[in-house]
Amino acid sequence: MENNYSVGFVTDWLVTYAGAEKVLSELVQIYPDADLYSVIDFLSDKDRQKIGNKRAITSFAQNLPRVKKKYQNYLPLMPLAIEQLDVSAHDVVLSSSHAVAKGVLTGPDQLHISYVHSPIRYAWDLQHQYLRGAGLDKGLKGSLAKYLLHKMRLWDYRTAKGVDHFIGNSQFIARRIHKVYGRKADVIYPPVNVDRFMLNENKEEFYFTASRMVPYKRMDLIVEAFAAMPDKKLVVIGDGSEMEKVKRLAKPNIEILGFQDDATLVDYMRRAKAFVFAAEEDFGISPVEAQACGTPVIAFGKGGALETVRPLGVAQPTGLFFDAQTVPSLVAAVERFEQNRDAITAADCRLNATKFSEARFRQEMRQYVDAKWQAFNESKQIIY
Repeated sequence: MENNYSVGFVTDWLVTYAGAEKVLSELVQIYPDADLYSVIDFLSDKDRQKIGNKRAITSFAQNLPRVKKKYQNYLPLMPLAIEQLDVSAHDVVLSSSHAVAKGVLTGPDQLHISYVHSPIRYAWDLQHQYLRGAGLDKGLKGSLAKYLLHKMRLWDYRTAKGVDHFIGNSQFIARRIHKVYGRKADVIYPPVNVDRFMLNENKEEFYFTASRMVPYKRMDLIVEAFAAMPDKKLVVIGDGSEMEKVKRLAKPNIEILGFQDDATLVDYMRRAKAFVFAAEEDFGISPVEAQACGTPVIAFGKGGALETVRPLGVAQPTGLFFDAQTVPSLVAAVERFEQNRDAITAADCRLNATKFSEARFRQEMRQYVDAKWQAFNESKQIIY
C-alpha cells in the first residue's frame, strides 16, 4: 500500500543495536523511504545494514569531543541537540524514544507519534537508584547532578505537549507515561524475532539465564538462589560489571559461560527446562524468546514480564512469577515450578510467543499510523 504521507524517524542516539534500534529496523520495513534523524550516529556498518543502511541526519552533538564513547556525559546537552533537528519536511514524525527523541519540534500541520520505550528512567522514578549507582548521591557533584536532572524533568514534561499520540511498549510503560506526563498511551508491544527460535519439546535437566551482568538485571540474585539449591543445575551466559561478583557467589552446580555467540545462547535456551529472569524490565525480550523455544519462564512478577508470561492458574500457562527479588522468593518459585512442571507445555509457550512477532508489530504500527493520519486530516477540515 502506497503512503499518502511523508514520514521522518527520530531516535535518541545511534551507537549500538539494541531494543530501540530493533523497533527502528521494523519501522524502516514499513516506511523504507523515510528520512532518519538522531542527535548522534555512530552505528557500525554491520548494525547499519539492519536499519536499511540508513544514515541519520545528526545534530551538533555529532562533533563533540569523544562523544562516541562518552555520549552519556553529554546528557544535559541532548534536549538542545534534539531541538535543532529540522523535521519540517515530513507530514508524520515517528519518534522512538527512551530519552529525548520525543522532544523534537513539530508544527501544527504535522502528526507526531512517539513510541516510548520508557520516559527518561534516570530523571524520573529511577533517579535515586541511578545516582547511587553512579556515586552521585552525595557531595557537590551529586548536588549538580540532581539539579541537572531536575531541569531535565521540567523539559521532558513540557515537551510531552508536542506529541499528538503516545505508544507505550507495554501496559507497564503506558502507566509510567500517564504518571509522568498525564497522557494516555496506546500499547503496541515491540517486535521479537520469534522465527529464529525453533520449538524444542525435549528439555534437559538444567535451568538457564542470560543477560548483561549489570546491577538491575539481578543476575547475582539468580546465582545466589541456585547456590542454595545444590541439586539443581544452572547455566549462565553473559558478561558485564557484575561478573566477578557473580563468580564469587557461584557453587559447583552453577556453570558460568561468560559471553557467548548467538547460536550458543539459543542452543542452551532451547534445551533448558526453564528460563530464569529476575529483572524488573519495561518489556523484557528474553522471556519471549525463551517461550518461542518452548521453554517455560520463572520471572520476577513486576514490569513487562507480567504481560508476556502466562502464570500457573490461567489457561495455557507458560511460566510463573516470584513476588520479591530475594533468594527465598526465587527458591520457592523454582520448587513450585518443579511441582507443576507438567502443567506447562512447550507448545503453549511457543504459541504465546507468537503474539509478539515482528510481522504482528509491522501490521499494528502501520494500521495505527494510517488511522491516526486519517483522523488528523479530518480534524483539519474547515467547515463553512
